[in-house]
Amino acid sequence: MNPAKAYDYLSRSRVKVLDAVRSLTPEQYERRFAFGLNTIGRTLTHTMVSEWYYVERLLQRQVPPYEQWPIQDEQPPAFAVIDETWRAQAPRTRAAIEAERDWSRRVGWDGFADEQGRRFRVAATAGDLLAQLLFHEVHHRAQVMAMLREIGPPASPVEDIDYNAMMFERTPLVER
Repeated sequence: MNPAKAYDYLSRSRVKVLDAVRSLTPEQYERRFAFGLNTIGRTLTHTMVSEWYYVERLLQRQVPPYEQWPIQDEQPPAFAVIDETWRAQAPRTRAAIEAERDWSRRVGWDGFADEQGRRFRVAATAGDLLAQLLFHEVHHRAQVMAMLREIGPPASPVEDIDYNAMMFERTPLVER
């Protein structure tokens, strides 16, 4: 597997989802659903800040407490902020992925307190962080796609974003 190419797929499919969200009214962007993180805005915000978080951990940087993060999913910013912030973040994410030389490298950090106030030492490999970054976005992207379908027109459903369709090389065959 080529980790940078896997992230390229995420980026390409994300563009299709963000293009569909761009057509929404603020009311549709903030509409509440009974699944996921309840709104498209909150789900996109959560996914974007999580990507940032996983890369910070991959790079073994200190992460400030969640309460100090400038963007938090409980108060999602307007779509334009998400779009602009994620577009700026994506090249840094890809560069961090491309720079990693040892996906079995152990990474550890002291986690934030959970709902019960407990803290844990968290350990994973660089590859585990990459897998979480990739699969986490796919998971939440599917929720946003379902929300778009529920909204219906004028929201556009996001069609074929299968890895095969977007990333495999195709050369036209010449009929003989």
